Amino acid sequence: MTRINSLVAAGAENGPYLWKDGKILPWGDATVHVTAVGHSSVSSVFEGIKAYWNPEHEELYVFRLADHMRRLLESNRIARLDQSMDVGGLVEATIDLLRANEARRDTYIRPWTFIPGVVREQIAPAGTVVETVIDTWPFESQRGTARGCRAAISSWARINDRSMPPRVKAFANYHNSRLATAEARENGHDWPIMLNEAGKVTEGPGACIAFVHDGTVITPSLTSGVLDSITRSVFLDVVSTDLQMPVEEREVDRTELYVADELFFIGTGWEILPITAIDGLAVGEGRMGEIARAFDKRYHSIVRGNDPSRLAWLTPVWG
Repeated sequence: MTRINSLVAAGAENGPYLWKDGKILPWGDATVHVTAVGHSSVSSVFEGIKAYWNPEHEELYVFRLADHMRRLLESNRIARLDQSMDVGGLVEATIDLLRANEARRDTYIRPWTFIPGVVREQIAPAGTVVETVIDTWPFESQRGTARGCRAAISSWARINDRSMPPRVKAFANYHNSRLATAEARENGHDWPIMLNEAGKVTEGPGACIAFVHDGTVITPSLTSGVLDSITRSVFLDVVSTDLQMPVEEREVDRTELYVADELFFIGTGWEILPITAIDGLAVGEGRMGEIARAFDKRYHSIVRGNDPSRLAWLTPVWG
């Protein structure tokens, strides 16, 4: 009984309910046996999605929900897992859960699939049927705050499409990022930037990278070994359309980062996080720059439903 109570207490910051294979369950009741955790997590895939509250509209907007669920299904396909649900069903399940949780504040949404039961076989066979869970919890956006971090080039190479495909958003892929992050912090930095097997820049631990040089915004190409990031696509759209800046998607050398005017991580969880130092060298003036601030402002206008031109990217929960 103590263990169950502890589990419920640990989930106090979560919504009171989660969604699991067609049912909305109390958060503390959705448990599995400890022996089910190990091998099933090897093939597990997931998504990270954010919903933003607009107090003036009294509405919660889920950002790019269908696109995230489409990527979840693509990850399952590449991982050769059998996911029976479609995008529409996953979108409906998410909205049902947010309503059940009375979500009226900024909310993080985590859908994932995993092999059910006690998995004794280390190598799960292709076509294994998976269960789907959707969980939610509140988060605090960093919108409008001056922020930054120190990054370093990692000695750990980024996984590549010949080993563990980066375009699959799999839990197992993040062990690569974990090792790189541990190394960066042991050496006095905040986050790592990883290179691929050819020595070209890829991304950070759970976020893509972009930089500004001589008025052009540059980001590593998708074939460099980066996740096909939804926030990355939003960033490129905003920069080219709203900020009227030229954009390049191409291979990037590490030394290009040393002469960048601005450098930043971008992703759903990170939104935009400026990198103020790389390998001990100040980036630009060593603080959040003009382009980062401009994107930060435009991004939060979009996700909170204040940009009429991009309402198609939003799924309202209460409307």
